[in-house]
Amino acid sequence: MENIIPPVDRELLLKELTEDKLIRKTNAGNNLIYILNNRNAPNVMREIGRLREITFRDAGGGTGLSIDLDEFDTGKHLFEQLIVWNPADREIVGGYRFLHGRFLSKDPDGKYHTPTFHLFRYSEKFVDEYLPYTIELGRSFVQPAYQPTNNIRKGMYSLDNIWDGLGAIILLYPDARYYFGKITMYPDYNRLARDLILFFMKKYFADDENLVSPIVPMPLDTDEETLKNAFPNDVYDKDYKLLIQQVRALGENIPPLVNAYMNLSSTMKFFGTAINNDFGLVEETGIIIKISDIYDMKIERHLTIPE
Repeated sequence: MENIIPPVDRELLLKELTEDKLIRKTNAGNNLIYILNNRNAPNVMREIGRLREITFRDAGGGTGLSIDLDEFDTGKHLFEQLIVWNPADREIVGGYRFLHGRFLSKDPDGKYHTPTFHLFRYSEKFVDEYLPYTIELGRSFVQPAYQPTNNIRKGMYSLDNIWDGLGAIILLYPDARYYFGKITMYPDYNRLARDLILFFMKKYFADDENLVSPIVPMPLDTDEETLKNAFPNDVYDKDYKLLIQQVRALGENIPPLVNAYMNLSSTMKFFGTAINNDFGLVEETGIIIKISDIYDMKIERHLTIPE
């Protein structure tokens, strides 16, 4: 396990956070949203990599390297980086990386240069009918100092600010129809609680088109009959309440990002789960959300840009 690099000098960050990269203000918390990449903001990219490694290590994952940067951050096949910036603290609150499917590059052998491709198998239908209209999201994080469990005051709006960023992307790419990405859970999370969440997602958000599937599916530890009996209602709201109760009884909470995605759209699709051996053996669950099906309340909140 390598020592994480020291913080990048604030003045270097401020020089790169220029007006042309500023996308919008957040709806709450007086923060700012920027979109940038390694070419136009290499120092900010290093700070993102530093904070990601701190965040993911703290949660039980991470690369184990001094900085969490890979080929999609600094190589030929660059993703864009969206960050939430706190101008008062001069700190990155959190962010994620993204790329529109029309900019994806592919090798002659059919390999797509995207983080999901080494864990998930794309169907022909997904490649033809979905991928060209898809925004892939990844490496979502809120650094520990801005997580509500660590600092209620600073963390109150962090995840909400991240969703403002998703709203900004919709406005920037009006031809996009889907958000596609992975939800991460960690090896130290209670096994039964994890299985309850994944079974619930499969029950209510099944991929009935077989669009995407894990190359090596992660098996559940709990027998199927036990999981079926945990959700007897066949009504989303009732079984969702049971899920919350049962997960809490096991000493856990549903991870905030998992909870947020499940409450974003009723037509979300669940693609199963794979173990990421290159990232601390975290468990990556593939999902896709149709943008036009996102609940109106969410659209109105996160597409409204304050003056």
